[in-house]
Amino acid sequence: MTKSVIVVGAGVVGLSIALHLQMRGWQVQLWDRQPAGEGTSYGNAGLIQREAVFPQPFPRDIQELWRYAGNRSSRAQYRFRALPPLAPAFLRYWRASRPDRLRRSAKDYGALIRHCIEDHMALAALTDAGELYRPGGWVQVFQEAEHWQAEIEAAVYKRLHFDVEYEAWDAAQLDKRLPMMRPGLAGAIHWTQPLALVEPVALSQAYLRSFQQQGGEFVLQDIRTLEKAGKGWQVQGESLHSEAPWVVLALGAWTIDWVKPLGYRPPVFVKRGYHQHYSQKTEPGLPLPVLDSEAGYVLAPMRHGLRLTTGAEFAQRDDAPSLRPLQLAEVAARKLYPGLGNALDPEPWLGHRPCTGDMLPIIGPLRQQPGIFLAFGHCHQGLTMGPTTGRLVAQMLEGDAQPFVDPRPYRPERFA
Repeated sequence: MTKSVIVVGAGVVGLSIALHLQMRGWQVQLWDRQPAGEGTSYGNAGLIQREAVFPQPFPRDIQELWRYAGNRSSRAQYRFRALPPLAPAFLRYWRASRPDRLRRSAKDYGALIRHCIEDHMALAALTDAGELYRPGGWVQVFQEAEHWQAEIEAAVYKRLHFDVEYEAWDAAQLDKRLPMMRPGLAGAIHWTQPLALVEPVALSQAYLRSFQQQGGEFVLQDIRTLEKAGKGWQVQGESLHSEAPWVVLALGAWTIDWVKPLGYRPPVFVKRGYHQHYSQKTEPGLPLPVLDSEAGYVLAPMRHGLRLTTGAEFAQRDDAPSLRPLQLAEVAARKLYPGLGNALDPEPWLGHRPCTGDMLPIIGPLRQQPGIFLAFGHCHQGLTMGPTTGRLVAQMLEGDAQPFVDPRPYRPERFA
């Protein structure tokens, strides 16, 4: 069959691609070494971030960089020996974070983000995932008035150019809306459009059930080799091999392991992140996810407790976990939210976010290797952009003359 494809990676991005291609009549085989959604898609704040039209920039303020230099910030941690290999990608990242370039990037980043709610709801209607979404948005709180005012200015820009909706709360409004938080905060922004998942991994599991019910095959095996075969490609697993004209690589931070042997070396680095679930000592507890803007962690109510997520850790992808990022985030979270109770998990969870030097995902065919298609590098927004990426990939593989968004900004060859 010419409409046959192997999708490698069963996170939200890979599953979304598989579902969209399946809906267009493609024969899809999905591969992963782990059960669906148990990689990076398992652990995050669970937010579908309609407001996140600006990618996460590299700090350019000297005072902010100085705070990170001491490696005592819960917002960002780093391991010294990991920094030299990251330098080329960091330099490109720093340049792309210049205010004028960041606004240009937002145009392309926001082109995907602005479709995230409708695309998530479209897949929810085809699966049994609808009950996992909680409306109401999330709240970004500020301890410093100047930071609050700066974010309001950015929110005005987002509303004007990207139809982002929000409410600005002063200190009194914040105390009234979220009385369980400590008093004395400068203010908050309530981003009203986003959705929150009550259990992120359950979304991937719902997608997989629908995929299999429609005849899709899921191969739970580690891939050993990826080689050309006839007019297509062969994937060899531990005990099974398969061939197809197209292979879509959507393995997140592990995609780079497969594209390097194919001659493609984009400036990709990994931001690691942790989470831990806690009980709540107050009643009622937090009704909405809350981001501490200065400290960089999120408190998100979920089925299994209140999830505390950390900021970014810059380390080698496969380094051993560290307790320090979560320890720093927990200290800050207990000051902000006195109702934070005891840890509920045996140990923290660690995940890996693949990021590119220009902060845009890599989506498109690998020109020097016909039949290979890439979909990774979504930085912090793989969950948010997953269904939208799936729709775009399906349109591109189908050869649609005019996809719903211009795919050129995300093309792999921009990093030739």
